[in-house]
Amino acid sequence: QVQLVESGGGLVQAGDSLTLSCAGSGRTFGIYHIGWFRQTPGMEREFVSTISWGGVDTFYGNSVKGRFTISRDNAKNTVYLQMTALKPEDTAIYYCAAVRVLTTPEDPHIYSYWGQGTQVTVSS
Repeated sequence: QVQLVESGGGLVQAGDSLTLSCAGSGRTFGIYHIGWFRQTPGMEREFVSTISWGGVDTFYGNSVKGRFTISRDNAKNTVYLQMTALKPEDTAIYYCAAVRVLTTPEDPHIYSYWGQGTQVTVSS
């Protein structure tokens, strides 16, 4: 089992950069694949990015490809989401999630554990 806590959200202007962190508890954090999703009111959770347990494989949603970078430091039990060239449409609550077996990274239903989320607001 793993517990996840997101941080780093805030209010920024369009074009700015922001880095989110997902801190995990427990000695087994390093065996989990970690994904980032985002959600706005009334919308389904949208896939943002996923990184494999060892950091070798990364996946990105089409809307963030080329602007966002996911990375992890297992020694610190933390996964990062570096966001650049932010747009107003990136405004959402961002969640990180963990899964042991990575089948379809973009499907939120495969993830077993979720954090509480952190709000990102991008003003125009």
